[in-house]
Amino acid sequence: MAKAQVDGYTPRMKQHYEDVVRPALIEEFGYKNPMEVPTITKIVLNMGVGESTADSKKATVAAADLALIAGQKPVITKARKAISQFKVRENMPIGAKVTLRKTRMFEFMDRLVTIALPRVRDFRGLNPKSFDGRGNYALGIKEHLVFPEINYDKAEQVWGMDVVIATSAKTDDEARALLRHFNFPFRQ
Repeated sequence: MAKAQVDGYTPRMKQHYEDVVRPALIEEFGYKNPMEVPTITKIVLNMGVGESTADSKKATVAAADLALIAGQKPVITKARKAISQFKVRENMPIGAKVTLRKTRMFEFMDRLVTIALPRVRDFRGLNPKSFDGRGNYALGIKEHLVFPEINYDKAEQVWGMDVVIATSAKTDDEARALLRHFNFPFRQ
């Protein structure tokens, strides 16, 4: 992530947004003001580690892997209340999450679309119905090993992760068009 700190550096996806996506959305939806055009506000990565009930170090290992993927330090999430059926006690570490904004967000989105999703086994495209009604999109990845930052041989365990993409779009159709212009591979 050293490139992000260099003055004058613009991520490839941000440049793509300014040059291609914004004009296409203005033409498609007829926005009068350029500030009306929806944009991606943040990307939240969440990794739940259910095995941490037996070994509390697993959440720390998962957080280290998430830090490699995201390029910034994640927060270890803790259980809010005790659930005896799952052997979970209050304040027990059960996962890790990180919120990406601005440059790191665009860098992660570029790696997600161009490298990670094509490496998913039996990938048939993203579900176009996984929007929440307010323009936010959620997807799940079954193996965190699809990211190039994770060394397959040194990975202690395979974890899944949730990726939530928050947009400023008011409707799901606007958000779907925004992500489609960013080359998200939706199913037909």
